Amino acid sequence: MPEPAPDGAAAAPGPQILLGVDFGLRRIGLAIGDTITGRARPRPALQVAAGRAPGDPEFERIARELRDSGATGIVVGCPYNPDGSQGALATKATQFAAELGRRNRLPVHLVDERYSSIEATEALRAMRADGTRRSRVEKPDIDSASAAVILERWMAGEGER
Repeated sequence: MPEPAPDGAAAAPGPQILLGVDFGLRRIGLAIGDTITGRARPRPALQVAAGRAPGDPEFERIARELRDSGATGIVVGCPYNPDGSQGALATKATQFAAELGRRNRLPVHLVDERYSSIEATEALRAMRADGTRRSRVEKPDIDSASAAVILERWMAGEGER
């Protein structure tokens, strides 16, 4: 069941377009997906300015991505350790997710992002090996591919722990 938006409004019923977010202190990976196909596609990652936490510039660029895509909800990866305990960035990711929801008045869902970067890296390398991807695999590519993995996990039924 979708979580309510911060203002109490429910998520849109039926098919939805969603923004997936792989939160990080250096880069924020983004992906857009829809609940009809259950697939997500990476969008360009956001670079966070060195020496500061993600803030207004990143929130503004994410708001623009939400507007441009018509997304009606947000799915943010929450980092957990292999044993299931919260990872070092879990509190910051959760706070970031709450602020995204507050600023954009959209429902925000959290998903366990364990191993999403590994899964994304392997998929990108496989695409490069079979010729469907020509360019080198770089960190921003992995971050956005991770956001797509996170979003697809949510659409497949994995939700907040």
